[in-house]
Amino acid sequence: MVGYRSFVALGDSFTEGLNDPGPAGAHPAEAGPYRGWADRVAERLAALDPEFRYANLAVRGRLIDQIVEHQVPRAVAMRPDLVSLCAGGNDLLRPGSDPDRMAKKLAGAVRDLRVTGAEVLLFTGVDPRDTPIMRRARGTFAIFYMHVRSIADLYGCHLVDQWSMQGLRDWRAWSDDRLHMNEEGHRMVAAKVCDVLGIECDDDWRRVWPPRERAASGVRRREDAQWVREHLGPWVVRRLRGRSSGDGLAPKRPDLGRFPDRD
Repeated sequence: MVGYRSFVALGDSFTEGLNDPGPAGAHPAEAGPYRGWADRVAERLAALDPEFRYANLAVRGRLIDQIVEHQVPRAVAMRPDLVSLCAGGNDLLRPGSDPDRMAKKLAGAVRDLRVTGAEVLLFTGVDPRDTPIMRRARGTFAIFYMHVRSIADLYGCHLVDQWSMQGLRDWRAWSDDRLHMNEEGHRMVAAKVCDVLGIECDDDWRRVWPPRERAASGVRRREDAQWVREHLGPWVVRRLRGRSSGDGLAPKRPDLGRFPDRD
């Protein structure tokens, strides 16, 4: 089993940990702190090495250009053993996103990180075919994630393929906003990351959900209408105003330090 003494996580809300409440009991409507898959993986690594250090620079709403400009140089300067980089999800949700341009940006960032000697962990996203809005751009998502697979192969990176994780296609792995995973979703992703890295983990990413009753069409329509009103509508308004849910927020763990926090 490979040991990592330091880990830096880069990205957006997925890596920040929305909506997996942290030990302080954060509510999804609050700024944090959240736990998330990266903290869960860090906990496993810390259990293997008392000198383990961890930083999480991810901030919700960040676009790939922002992540590459602001987070990647800080990770390069920290020179950790392991860096996770998941970027592009927010870009892909925007009309006219260019997966080829995004891939070039990602490849340059990966190259800079690999030069430091760090091992790099990349991610494909979840297949959006079950999401009413995002499935219209499924081809764009697929093109970008094929690029991610190619970049991982070219630069010798670890790859976490969420597209193949059937358990994440169940809405019980997601929070009410249908954009962010809940505790169970983050737990599955953490298990997948541990599997890819060869780290022992008690959870299994190949989760099979128990059957549930099929909701009546009227119930589904009411749920969809509520989602549009409470989540999609505010998201669209923020985009039209050029605002982000992460405006004014700082990373939850900006420095590479001992983890869990201790003297």
